Amino acid sequence: MFFGRKNPFSATDAFPLSDAVMEFDESSSAAVRPARRALDGVGERPAPGAVRDWRAAGSLIALYAAALAGFWALGMVEADVLVALLAMVAAGAAVFGAASRTEWMRKMRHRHIKLAGVATALGAMMVLCYLAPVTQILLTPFAFVAVAYGVFIVPRRALLALSAGVLAAYALVVALHHAQQHNAALLRLEVLHLIALAVSLPAFVVLLGKVQSLYRSLHHASRKIKNIQEDAQRDPLVGCFNRRYVLAALEEQKQLADESGIPLCLAVLDLDHFKRINDELGHLGGDEVLRNFARIAQQGVRGGDVFGRYGGEEFLMIFPGTSLLPALNTCERIRAQVETYAWTGLLRGRVTVSIGVTQYVLGESVLEFFSRADTAMYMAKEGGRNQVVVEEPVARCDSMLADPSGYAAL
Repeated sequence: MFFGRKNPFSATDAFPLSDAVMEFDESSSAAVRPARRALDGVGERPAPGAVRDWRAAGSLIALYAAALAGFWALGMVEADVLVALLAMVAAGAAVFGAASRTEWMRKMRHRHIKLAGVATALGAMMVLCYLAPVTQILLTPFAFVAVAYGVFIVPRRALLALSAGVLAAYALVVALHHAQQHNAALLRLEVLHLIALAVSLPAFVVLLGKVQSLYRSLHHASRKIKNIQEDAQRDPLVGCFNRRYVLAALEEQKQLADESGIPLCLAVLDLDHFKRINDELGHLGGDEVLRNFARIAQQGVRGGDVFGRYGGEEFLMIFPGTSLLPALNTCERIRAQVETYAWTGLLRGRVTVSIGVTQYVLGESVLEFFSRADTAMYMAKEGGRNQVVVEEPVARCDSMLADPSGYAAL
């Protein structure tokens, strides 16, 4: 029963939408689209990113420690070198851990934090090279690994400056070894290592800079695509989900309910006397009323609910995994909040909303489901407006017996 309304699911709606990607989470209830995240390397890092960074750094340290343990097992280094490595790791972890809880550290850019971590790792390797010259064999490969660890975040100029610092520190280690041991053969070998590192490390940073540029280009392109997708899902006037998204969400939740048997409810919300509001405030004022109403409604729904604008002053609210009573309570809370909201003083009457809500019957079509909620909304209008009307669901088999057309009699 459609009360003479035009079919709400016309061909122009492209319904159902097979290309829509639905994500039903807490972002569905945000009053406005969340601010787009800053580029990687800028601002505070989320907890999962920090965990990944610690895990990656720990893996690199473990690899270096394993290689050094192999040197010790072969009798190439003393146990004191392993102890020195463990002491530096413990000290570094304590310093970074304590600093991460400070306000100063939280305000630092991620690229600066990562650069400090790479510099600390390279500095520790220099200390070990000084204590045990044989560990210079590990310097070049692990210096490359440490630089590669920061390549996607740390700017290329900073990495080149760090490379220059590494070469200077290595030259100092070579000079100290020669001053202490006066070993010509060791000096020649260390100088050869220094020359090789001086040629290869800056070239490696420059080549990785090309990878960094490609990564940033892909990142920007991915962010633009995501922003376009978000724009395509949002109503440009009120900021909530648009008609296309909410209809696709309704179809997806219907299929989920059919497969799992979980309850599903739908509410149709329509602002009362909206023509009067436009007449009193003008169309710009009416648009502001719509925006305020959308914000009130979205603040009243739960994280998993889907709220969107169907068209004009009519909105839809989908309640996944929700039975009729909780959905009714949410609708009543929104109705009361709209009624008591401090609207502009230019309005001669109150702003109220009529709401119809119903529960999905397994196996019925989306059209039947929507029609029942729409009917309840019209009953709220005819009953005096500013109220919530529930249209009780009827089992599909009982509906067929009661009415040959397949719809239950009201």
